[in-house]
Amino acid sequence: MRHHGGHVFTIRKHVVSLYEVNKTIRLSTETIDIIRFVCDALALKPQLLGRHIVRTYSQHTSVSYKTFYFDQQIDHFGFLENGTFKQRYLLNDKHWHKEGGPILFYTGNEGDITWFCNNTGFMWDVAEELGALLVFAEHRYYGESMPFGEESYSNAKYLNYLTSEQALADFAMLIKALKKNLPRAQNSSVIAIGGSYGGMLAAWLRMKYPSAVVGALAASAPIWQFIVPCGEFYKVVTHDFTISGTNCSSNIRRSWAAVDRVSATGEGLQWLSQEFGLCNPLKTPDEVYSFKAWLQETWVNLAMVDYPYEANFLQPLPAWPVKVVCRNLHFDTGVSDKQLLNGISKAVRVYYNFTGGAVCLNTSQTATGNLGFLGWFYQSCTEMVMPMCTDGVVDMFEPQPWNFQAFSDECFNQFGVRPREDWAEIVYGGRNISDHSNIIFSNGNLDPWMSGGVTKSLSESLVAIMIDGGAHHLDLRYNNEFDPESVLKTRALEVHYFKQWLKQAATTQ
Repeated sequence: MRHHGGHVFTIRKHVVSLYEVNKTIRLSTETIDIIRFVCDALALKPQLLGRHIVRTYSQHTSVSYKTFYFDQQIDHFGFLENGTFKQRYLLNDKHWHKEGGPILFYTGNEGDITWFCNNTGFMWDVAEELGALLVFAEHRYYGESMPFGEESYSNAKYLNYLTSEQALADFAMLIKALKKNLPRAQNSSVIAIGGSYGGMLAAWLRMKYPSAVVGALAASAPIWQFIVPCGEFYKVVTHDFTISGTNCSSNIRRSWAAVDRVSATGEGLQWLSQEFGLCNPLKTPDEVYSFKAWLQETWVNLAMVDYPYEANFLQPLPAWPVKVVCRNLHFDTGVSDKQLLNGISKAVRVYYNFTGGAVCLNTSQTATGNLGFLGWFYQSCTEMVMPMCTDGVVDMFEPQPWNFQAFSDECFNQFGVRPREDWAEIVYGGRNISDHSNIIFSNGNLDPWMSGGVTKSLSESLVAIMIDGGAHHLDLRYNNEFDPESVLKTRALEVHYFKQWLKQAATTQ
């Protein structure tokens, strides 16, 4: 998503030319982590589902999987491009012993699938109870699933096949192949699970390919972010900081002008760079602009990962990190600019240096390098157009109106493409989705992406669950002793619906 991203979705107005993009990709096959934009032993048929690689163990002791590759069509909807690519997917069959046992299928989002596999503990926690096979499918153009290898990001012609529609078709084709070729899977029912952009894909997979999945859990999935008022996202971010400490959001609101005043002189720029311990000292107005964008994204990310326990999703963070941040921002209005910014610098270190190991702070990086920011930037420049704006009144950020034409021009300058403003609403139905069935939409009231999510049930089988005290897809994380009662009840309810869908499917086979 524009943030998210998300998806964990991320927001940074920082772009590079296609030449620079291509140059960077040639140097490394890892996803680029400097671009942010405003705006987790089966007898498979190897000839069909790819060669078996090695057993890989994750950071979590309960997580182990086998890695496979599946030959996917580069273009599912045309006939001129007949090429294929290797789509990576991960499997775990530890608890899958029954003929026709269910399959929990994670719809990969914008990043390396192993990272999502390791951060989707809910699936691992419920696998034994459901007797489920776990599948984590990687999204095309992310991680290792590159349709044109190292050339995949080299130009707009190759990037043309990076769409949610193509990704959904990938998932549907992989599910069909698994059910056809896995022993015991022919009559298995599949439930799609995803978070953030992956949650959107899980919901859309159920909508577009209802024969492939019997239901979907769409956690923190802002499927309506395309059509909600542009300022809603930042209102939620601001609310999180407002309720987390006295004067917290108001002091962040005041900090933007303080940065401008302090940075107006060379001495001020030097002080600001030293105060924040920046790896690259600020020297120009453009660098100050990027510095403020970095700060803005820091606050957004903190709101997204405001978990009730220590976690390492985007960064290693303490429990309730927004509250910890706000302890540094309780000033009254009379403090000087430098006193205020000293508090801001302490606050951002909660996010960037909680472990104490950072030598300096890098303003070009705000989250894990496992996310594919460049790919999401392209997707936001084509079909994932999520209008966002700030006014500095109902939110704590500098005023920044939504300007579709300027956004379109920037996309054209970078990729040679222009966004289709209404396409997501047209192809996925916008708010008119009540004819669909068997989808859970879960959202936490601390998560900014709640603003574009389905927060009220639309029918008996299109169910919305609100998680009090929940940040970005908290329900998809591992059970934790510090989980609020709200998320424990949510997970139990989600499993209840899973069992209900599986029972329904069994009676219709």
